Amino acid sequence: MTQPKFKIKKGDVVQVTAGKSRGQRGTIKKVFLDKRQVIVENINVVVRNKKPDYRHPEGSFKKEMPIDVSNVALIDPSTDKPSKVGYKIEDGKKVRYFKKSGNVL
Repeated sequence: MTQPKFKIKKGDVVQVTAGKSRGQRGTIKKVFLDKRQVIVENINVVVRNKKPDYRHPEGSFKKEMPIDVSNVALIDPSTDKPSKVGYKIEDGKKVRYFKKSGNVL
């Protein structure tokens, strides 16, 4: 069985479309292909409590949790709005483009 391919990659700017962080924007930090999830910078942050140690002397720390890939949409820089992404062949290379504006990523 092959890994699924996403149209969202590390470093893309996305907007959350569902959940408690709906409407917030951030950059993709990590993509989990097998789980169909992404970690977005400063989005879906939770507080974890643990016994204080030298790394966390206060005993608690904040952690970014994964979001399902279906709950984020890429931001088109020309329109500054979320847009769907497709693939097309240009000059023999497969490139991603925004379906609304036609701009290549």
